[in-house]
Amino acid sequence: MRGIDEDSGEYLGPSRSQQRRDALEVLALGERLVALSPAQLRQLPIPDPLLPHILDAQRIGSHIARKRQLAFLAKQMRREDEDTLHAIRDALDAGGESARQETALLHRAEAWRDRLLAEGDAALAELLSEHPSADRQHVRQLVRNALEERRLDKPPRAYRELFRLLRETLVQEP
Repeated sequence: MRGIDEDSGEYLGPSRSQQRRDALEVLALGERLVALSPAQLRQLPIPDPLLPHILDAQRIGSHIARKRQLAFLAKQMRREDEDTLHAIRDALDAGGESARQETALLHRAEAWRDRLLAEGDAALAELLSEHPSADRQHVRQLVRNALEERRLDKPPRAYRELFRLLRETLVQEP
């Protein structure tokens, strides 16, 4: 509802300039989404109705047709609620909350891997007390294989597999 409030004299709703700034911001977000690879798009919380429009804009080569498709994509994005757009922006932002959480998770997994390799059973007992669903035998076997690989100067296959297992374990439980 636009206009002026009869009682207070204040404007109701955002100004036309603010609406235009918001629309241009959504258009810029759409351009960022179109520039991503399909693998990167799958990692973002993009609603299913928007994906075909993004993929269409990616495959269009003509400048004017691409610009028109981007405008259509922005129109479709403006129909989404602000929380959805904020989640997409946050996931795209390298300094966003989801990126920080993912980085923290990776650091925790690396720290556990290093502790397991350095301290052995003491660190394994602590890991199992914090994360009881972890497979003791599999973790112990991977630690043993990683140490053997390091000793023989082999490629770090078990070292990486241990990291993946720890990351999955840390994601499953709080």
